[in-house]
Formats: sequence, C-alpha cells, structure tokens
Amino acid sequence: MTDAKSYRQILRSSFIIGGASVLSILVGLVRTKVAAVLLGPSGIGLIGLFQSLMATATTVAGLGFGNVGTRQIAEAMGREDAQGVAAARRALFWGTLGLSVAGGTVVWALRDVLAMRVLGDAALATSVGWLALGVTLMVAAGSQGALLNGLRRIGDIARVSVLSALLSTVLGVGMLWWWGPDGLLAFVLAAPLCSFLFGHWYVSRLPKVRSPATPWPVLVAQWRTLAKLGAAFMLAGLVATLTQFMVRTLVQRQLGAEALGNFQAAWQISMTYLGFVLTAMGTDYYPRLTATIHDHAATNRMVNEQTEVALLLGGPVLLAMLGLTPWVIELLYSSRFHDAAGVLRWQVLGDVLKVVSWPLGFILLAAGDGRTFLITESIGFGVFAVLTWVGLPWLGVEATGAAFLGMYLVYLPLVYWLARHRTGFRWSSGIWWQVCLLFGVCALLKGVAMWSLIASASLGVLTAFCWAIYAMVRLSNMGVVGGPIGRLCNRILATKKSDKSIF
Repeated sequence: MTDAKSYRQILRSSFIIGGASVLSILVGLVRTKVAAVLLGPSGIGLIGLFQSLMATATTVAGLGFGNVGTRQIAEAMGREDAQGVAAARRALFWGTLGLSVAGGTVVWALRDVLAMRVLGDAALATSVGWLALGVTLMVAAGSQGALLNGLRRIGDIARVSVLSALLSTVLGVGMLWWWGPDGLLAFVLAAPLCSFLFGHWYVSRLPKVRSPATPWPVLVAQWRTLAKLGAAFMLAGLVATLTQFMVRTLVQRQLGAEALGNFQAAWQISMTYLGFVLTAMGTDYYPRLTATIHDHAATNRMVNEQTEVALLLGGPVLLAMLGLTPWVIELLYSSRFHDAAGVLRWQVLGDVLKVVSWPLGFILLAAGDGRTFLITESIGFGVFAVLTWVGLPWLGVEATGAAFLGMYLVYLPLVYWLARHRTGFRWSSGIWWQVCLLFGVCALLKGVAMWSLIASASLGVLTAFCWAIYAMVRLSNMGVVGGPIGRLCNRILATKKSDKSIF
C-alpha cells in the first residue's frame, strides 16, 4: 500500500469512527450534564464508583476474549483463511456466552460482600446485585464489538456507537428526570443494555458462516489461545480498572465526596474528548497492524503514519481544551465543579503523551505478547497510583492530574524502547518535532492559565486554529486531502514556496 493510500485509509477510518465518537461524546455529555445538575458532585462520584465496579467485574469475567478475539479474526482474515475466521468466530461466541453468564452470576452471588468490602455500605447490596446484569451485558457486547472489529465492519461499529449512545441517553436521562436520585442505577445500566441490543442487531445481519462445522479439537485450541493470551490482557485491564477504583477510593476517603466528584468530572472529560482519535486506533489500526505484524518494515511505517495522523487530528483539540478548561467544565457539568479545572489541565498534558504512546502499545497487542503488555500496563498504572497517594496531602485533588502526567512520562519511553527492541522502530523526524512542539505549547498554556484565564483561552484558541491549518496543509501535501480543502491548501503551499523563492 502506497503512503498516500495508507494515510487515506487511516484518515477515512478516523473520520468514520471519529465522527461516530464525536456524536456519541456529545450525546454522552448531555447525559452527564443532566446527571451533574440533578445529582451534584456526590451523585457523579457514586456513578463513577458503580461504573468502576461494573468495569472491573466485566474485565475479569471477559477474560480478555474481546482483545484476543479481534486479533484471531483479523489474523485469519489477513491470511484469507475462511475456515480460520469461522473457527475464531464460533469460539468467540460460545466462549463469551459462558463467561458472560458466569460473570453476572458471581457478581450477584457476592453482592453483599462487594457492597460492604468495596463500596463500604451494606445498604448498596441490592444495587450491586443489579450491576450483575450490567456485567453480563457488557461482556456479551464486548464479544460483539470484537467480532465487528476483527471483520473490520467500520460502519457497523460506528452505527452501534451512535445509536446506543442516543438510546441510553434518552433512557438514562428519562429515569433520572422521573425518579430523581432513585434512578441513578437505571442511569448506569442504560449504556450496557443499549450497547448489547444494537450490537446484537448488527451482528445478526452479518453473512452467516458457510464453512463446515468446526471440529471440537479446533474449538478447544481456539479457546486455549483465547484464554492464554486473554488472561494476560484481562490482568492488564484489571490493573487499570482496579487502579482507577483505588484512586477514587483514596480521593473519597481523604478529601470527601465533593473532591471525588471533581476528579470524576475531569477524568470523564479526559477519557472522552480524544475518543475520536483513540477509538479509531482500536477499530481500524489494530486489525491492520495484526495482519502485518511479522513484516517489520510495514509495521514501522504503519505506526509512524498512525502516530502522525493522531497528532494532526488531536492537536487542535488538545490545545483548545487546555485553553478553555474552566468554561468546558462549567458547560459540561456546572460551576460547582470548578476544582476539576486544575486536574484536567494536568491530564491534557498527559494526553499529549498518551496520543503518541498508544500506537506503540498496539504493537504488543498485535504480536500477542500478553506478558510484556501486562508488565508495561502494571508499571504505568502503578506509577499513577503511587504518585496519587503521595501527592494528595500536598496538592489535593490536583495530585490525580499530576499523577496522570507522571504515568505517561514513564510509560511512553518504556513502550518506545520495547517497540525499538521488537521491530527496530524509530519515530520519523517530523513526529519528533511535532510531539515536542505540541507538548511545549500545552505546557505554556498551563502556565499562562495560572496568570490569566482570558489570556490562556485566547492563546489556546489561536494555537488550536494554527495547528488545524497546519494539519490540513500537511495532509494536502501528502495527497490525502482533496476537493476544495485540498485545493486551498495547495494554494497555501504554493504561496509559501513562492515566498521562499523570493528570499
């Protein structure tokens, strides 16, 4: 695949998945805004605890089958092995069916223990019992997403994302509006329910498997692979979710429910606003990388291309977010969440490093190196937890944001070294200066915000606009952007070249 075609593929997938993510994000922000107004910081904090508990249980129950299932299907697709694809699909379906039922049953059986030991309130046992339903649905929805992802059904994935966000918002907001605080649990369960329903609809429309029945030994071999690699990925996901849960618990116990709500608000924004870039990586980039992982030259080229597109698309958002942080928080939540601004500014700095570290981390996933992936994730989140624990008495809730930046200051060099060791990877010179420039400008904006919010906002909008113009010019120069935008960019390039010739 030529460079221009590869960039077009990345950009096309980014626009499809990214567009769906933006719509889902906007709808989700409406959902969160209503919850923040009706419930306040303490209610948002409890929602975060319920979601963390449900995510942790889902990670354990899913046993990493989603990640590995995508890899198995994509690898067989890359070999054009129809029987291999059929075997992987059948193994994923039956394996996940058993895991989803088992996971929900265990959570329901342990509802009293989890309410007392994890949430610290025995009165929440009934709510935890209902979360078992969410766990079952989330594990099942994860397998549906893995199948669509492995088959690279980009459009279907986008539709599931948008439709489930719309319906879950209508249901969740309606429950909160009608029942008030008593509707909080229904608000939490609406998202996994809608994801499962729409995922099931689009999976049912896939072409039926035409290959002969998969022999039992082949299915067992598939399950062995899913379990072996999936256990490592499950443990890595468990480390992430447990760390986040532990940090929330530390904040609540040391600083109170208000601080927990502010942390949850900043974390939710940080994990959401770059979704249009990061989701596209997992949806399109991961399966393509899996198909070429044994070709080091193709792998390294693909990682550089994906990193550059992520920087070009994510740069304006990062700069605008950092400059407009307090207004964004008030718009999405309310003025009662003003302490979240300090947390979010630190997290945006960390997000710059996160954007460039993700394409490198997918090398380990595509290669099926579960042990190394587990180690890197454990180191990164271990740093996050330790820095939060040390910093809370000194910085208050802002310590969580600083710890997030510290995590990626450690994680990025680690995954870069591992990629260099595995495939001989190097960043291109263009990516080096883009990373340094973007991080430097973001750091400047954070410093300016301590002096003047208006100056920071003005500078953030200006630099975001300049980065967006540069991104369009760069993509046009690569032959990726066509049409009127491409012609406009070409005129800009022609003007620059003529200016250089004069001097």
